[in-house]
Amino acid sequence: MSETATKEETISLTGSAIAEVKTLLAKPENAGKNLRLYIEQGGCSGMQYGMVFDEQREGDLISDDGGVSVLVDPISANYLRGCQVDFNESLTAGGFKISNPNAKQSCGCGKSFEA
Repeated sequence: MSETATKEETISLTGSAIAEVKTLLAKPENAGKNLRLYIEQGGCSGMQYGMVFDEQREGDLISDDGGVSVLVDPISANYLRGCQVDFNESLTAGGFKISNPNAKQSCGCGKSFEA
């Protein structure tokens, strides 16, 4: 962890999310990267979630869950504190899902929310 990073339990991951992230991090294109969770303007409810594999940046908050480091920028952390990331392999509702206790309202697709 760099001098500019802050260790904070901002985000938690379920066991299935940890397993899937570890599988994806094992790919050569993700070597040396961490999971980054962020929010941005957009989506049908005003703000939407984003996830990428990225390198640590100055000011990032870092959560560690099951050996997976999750990076969050300080602005996104205000909206994501306390979130849980899950992964489901089903064909109809599969993929990563974020449960956000800070969302006033979430859209039906589960990819955007209103703060």
